[in-house]
Amino acid sequence: MYPKTEKIPHTDTYHGTQVPDPYRWLEADTAENVAAWVKQQNDVTFDYLAKIPFREQIKQRLTQLWNYPKYGAPFQEGGYYYFYKNDGLQNQSVLYRQKGLNGTPELFLDPNKLSEDGTTSLGSLDFSKDAKYAVYTTSTGGSDWRDAYVLDVATGKKLSDELHWIKFSGTSWHKDGFFYSRYAEPTQGSKLANKNEYHKVYYHKIGTPQSQDKLIWEAKEHPLRLLFAATTEDEKYLILTASEGTSNNSLYVKDLTKANSPIVPLVESFDKEYGVVENIGDKLIVLTNHSAPKYKLIEIDLKKPQQANWKTLVPETENVLNYASLVNNRLLLNYMKDAATLVRVHDTKGKWLHDVALPTIGTASGFSGKKEDKTVFYTFTSFTYPSAIYQYDVATNKSTLFRKSEVDVDMEAYETKQVFYTSKDGTKVPMFITHKKGLVLDGTNPTYLYAYGGFNASMTPSFSIGRMVWLENGGVFAVANIRGGGEYGEAWHKAGMTPNKQNVFDDFISAAEYLINQKYTSSQKLAIAGGSNGGLLIGAVANQRPDLFKVALPAVGVMDMLRFHKFTIGWAWVPEYGSSDDAAQFQNLLKFSPIHNIKEGVSYPATLVTTADHDDRVVPAHSFKYIATLQEKGVGPNPYLIRVDVKAGHGAGKSTTAQIAEATDVWAFTFYNMGVTPYGGQ
Repeated sequence: MYPKTEKIPHTDTYHGTQVPDPYRWLEADTAENVAAWVKQQNDVTFDYLAKIPFREQIKQRLTQLWNYPKYGAPFQEGGYYYFYKNDGLQNQSVLYRQKGLNGTPELFLDPNKLSEDGTTSLGSLDFSKDAKYAVYTTSTGGSDWRDAYVLDVATGKKLSDELHWIKFSGTSWHKDGFFYSRYAEPTQGSKLANKNEYHKVYYHKIGTPQSQDKLIWEAKEHPLRLLFAATTEDEKYLILTASEGTSNNSLYVKDLTKANSPIVPLVESFDKEYGVVENIGDKLIVLTNHSAPKYKLIEIDLKKPQQANWKTLVPETENVLNYASLVNNRLLLNYMKDAATLVRVHDTKGKWLHDVALPTIGTASGFSGKKEDKTVFYTFTSFTYPSAIYQYDVATNKSTLFRKSEVDVDMEAYETKQVFYTSKDGTKVPMFITHKKGLVLDGTNPTYLYAYGGFNASMTPSFSIGRMVWLENGGVFAVANIRGGGEYGEAWHKAGMTPNKQNVFDDFISAAEYLINQKYTSSQKLAIAGGSNGGLLIGAVANQRPDLFKVALPAVGVMDMLRFHKFTIGWAWVPEYGSSDDAAQFQNLLKFSPIHNIKEGVSYPATLVTTADHDDRVVPAHSFKYIATLQEKGVGPNPYLIRVDVKAGHGAGKSTTAQIAEATDVWAFTFYNMGVTPYGGQ
């Protein structure tokens, strides 16, 4: 059934242990034989999917569900309100603007015109202080590489400015130019797989070629540092941060009002996080987990910036402080309480004034604006609450519904509850469970269990139109807030980092056992899914408990834990996972690395691996080597397939067409392998 994947003998020796790697050749992403292998695998997968009798029905229903207008929250720039809108099935959302909230919208920027197939997406967008110019970045085919262009805001015309090789960077204006971060142009090999080294901060002046951009900051002795730059709203200060992984950073400041001012270090260590919210005159308001695992707000006076002089504005609480904004002399603080949003308002001295009333338990995002804004907007969503946009009056603490999604689904027919289950070591873990009201707990319901479990990322309630195909066919959707995430602050994150990664897998396995024990489902009706670090999770637990799950859906996963740090930005994950270069960490990684723990002769869950040829975050070689090993060693009746998207990346900016196509195949594969016929087979 499967294409034959050639095994070329290759063995690496790690600290005296020999580890075979016969599929090493699949790492050469630009090689002709790898492209041929991908085509053969896709041919087999799409042939299998084409034979699923209800696949087309799922696609039609998804297309129907997806086809409703989707709006982003408005934001103000230079007398206009700007907002993103997707009519329904457009591949990319379009940016409009209007005078006043009741003005007539006019087209400002349409990313759909940037490529014929909708695979070029908009990245960041940043307006100059006088709103005369806007710089925007684009991504091609889902790559992390960005190109930057500048618009004349009045006319909407593109200027001659064109910048390339930008990665892991925003853009931040100062006078008639902006700061950004980039790498040198790759000179050889693959731009999608090469290790990224020597990140640098530059300043680009409007109307000049990129070759004349001024180097602002670099770390010559530290090729694996990520360097970021952002200006304060008044453009008085340049805030610079450096990181050696995906969390924790050092902090520096440069006074932009003085010519040739030095870059002054405020924090030079890399053991905590520091994010500047804004400045009030010479004082910086900083969000940090320094001596506060659940985060607090501090004030750093730049006239006396030594740590001894730092002042706590808002102390740590029992809830995790996600982010803060400064609007109309108020600090708007977005907290997480048991993975749901709580918003508190403080004055600039740190005194609590009141909380913001939210519609229900869910996720609120936004609340950002300029210091002088009187109102701001936020988006609210939950599992059974499609995205709604609210206008918030800062002075009166009143929220008004501004716009809600008109989804063709009766959301009143569904319910979400939060449960707390016990993991292997006794830790209590929260989980959200969503399903139709009146669900019978008889152990037969098809159930889809999702989690992430890493990098301090929190899985909070959100609405997904694609998920409705599952729910309206009697499916149960569960999200487990396992350790490794940020749901309970840095301690929860560290409990799932190296050397504690097994806790993440134990938490997930315990979530599955809870759903079975409580009669939501059975192992024959349980699908598990996760992407990126969550793809690693699915690969690991499918190896550890193949008996527990019927379907496994690892997306863009980190599957080779011994070599992940050798590609693109993989080195930045070493603080999270550990590295095979370290003897003790190697032993830990080898215990759960998905590729290295597939056993000969075991029947594994029906597996559909999804990845993309332009994924330069988690290079597709991880998924290629994983499925080749699974096809070689796994036995039993279940299929082991891989679906490789072309001209797509790690997920961001994926076109609507590609999203619907992938969701169709994932749901069709899952229902089919559970023996469930959706929509009654009509």
